Amino acid sequence: MAEVKHLDESNFEETVSNGVTLVDFWAEWCGPCKMLGPVLGEVAEEIGDDAVIAKVDVDKAQALASQYSIRSIPAIFILKDGEVKQQFVGLQDKQTLVNAVKSAL
Repeated sequence: MAEVKHLDESNFEETVSNGVTLVDFWAEWCGPCKMLGPVLGEVAEEIGDDAVIAKVDVDKAQALASQYSIRSIPAIFILKDGEVKQQFVGLQDKQTLVNAVKSAL
């Protein structure tokens, strides 16, 4: 079963550099971010090993948040081979995210 990975500066580039990765920039204190957590788990289950589903805590990885110009959270990026293909701000439903990942595959 696929799981949601937690990324920070130490493993971000290596993870997103190959294949498709959905990255959720979030924070512990963010209500919509907490609501998105279970949705990401469902997306990871449906996508399986076709893509990586990951989260970055903006309070713990401020350099990454700055690099991606995160202004509002949750901010969701779909990356392919390290390049941003699509992005969303705010709470998204499972099917929207699944479709976005599949379109990047």
